[in-house]
Amino acid sequence: MRRERVPALWPTRRDGLWLVAAAVLFGALDLLVHGPGPHAGLAVRLSVDVSLLFLARFPVRVASWALVVAVLLLLSGQLAPGLLVPVPPATHLALPVATPAIVTNLVRLVDGRRAAVLVGLLAAVGTRFWDPAWDTTPLGLVNTLLPALAVLYLRARGQLVDSLRERAERAEREQVLLAERARAAERRRLAEEMHDVVTHRLSLVVLHAGALGVGSAEPAVRAAAEDIRQACALALTELRDLVGVLRTGGEVTAGAPAEPTAPDPRTLVDEARAVGERVSYSAGGVPGRVSPTVRRTAYRVVQESLTNARKHAPGAEVAVVVDYRGDGVTVRVTNGPARWAADDALASSGSGVGLLGLGQRVELVGGALHAGPTPDGGFRVDAALPAYVPTREDAG
Repeated sequence: MRRERVPALWPTRRDGLWLVAAAVLFGALDLLVHGPGPHAGLAVRLSVDVSLLFLARFPVRVASWALVVAVLLLLSGQLAPGLLVPVPPATHLALPVATPAIVTNLVRLVDGRRAAVLVGLLAAVGTRFWDPAWDTTPLGLVNTLLPALAVLYLRARGQLVDSLRERAERAEREQVLLAERARAAERRRLAEEMHDVVTHRLSLVVLHAGALGVGSAEPAVRAAAEDIRQACALALTELRDLVGVLRTGGEVTAGAPAEPTAPDPRTLVDEARAVGERVSYSAGGVPGRVSPTVRRTAYRVVQESLTNARKHAPGAEVAVVVDYRGDGVTVRVTNGPARWAADDALASSGSGVGLLGLGQRVELVGGALHAGPTPDGGFRVDAALPAYVPTREDAG
């Protein structure tokens, strides 16, 4: 038979220490102020002090017992002097000395209706509203209503502070969202402007290459012009796709076409070889095991690495290794030292943040990028990518 778990006497150890300390303190006060009074009166007062140990678990019962003791002390003073209170009485206050602690915890732990009833009864007994006097009524109010009002004030103040803090945090989040939206809108505007400028220039290159291919009788010139025309046309297509992603915020909308097939890094190697670069290529595994987004990221890693090698290490041997595994993709592009001086126009054409942007793109799909020089004076780029892009549901 399963046993039911009995709730703890104190919610926390700290609460237990405070209640034990309060019981000892109020018990000492009762012993100190009791004097030569009757032992029965001391016993009932000490019983209230001991009941403080159960205040966290049974606040209503402890407050009820304090009310019963207060009524007994009041009746003893009126009907049977010397039974529970000394003659003459040391004080006309019938409330136990632990009443403020009981009222404080009662208002804090119990619902408002029951707390108001018990505090009202204690205040009535303590103030003797039917026979008010300067030595009883103020003390009764200080021991009952004042602690209750203090707790209510602190509670309301805490709720107000929490509400203001929540509103401030919400306003701060809204400001961040507004700033992000403004930045996104500005990026889209710049992307569209870049699209217009680059499209205009590349379209001119396509037209000139087409005219050169048609007007030249040399097969080599016509083949080179066709390669230039196809490369520019591919650049226009990729630029259009990227600007489209920026316009939609990177989200797939209803009716939008599926993600295009990821390009093969081998095409980059073939293009580099076609212009005389010495590039070796090694691929392992099955590309279909990873998502198209990850394969496109791997393609961009190879593309940026070959571009940097072309700019800063002309004539160097480049090795491209791509390994498709079940748990992800690893990409390594290594180039040796430059064989001749770099072209100033080509080396200065970049923005200087290519690897930084590439690293951010790799991190967006949950991967890691490491790049740095090699001991022989070359450069190496390593990228480790997951098999699939982590989603919000996976992160949750």
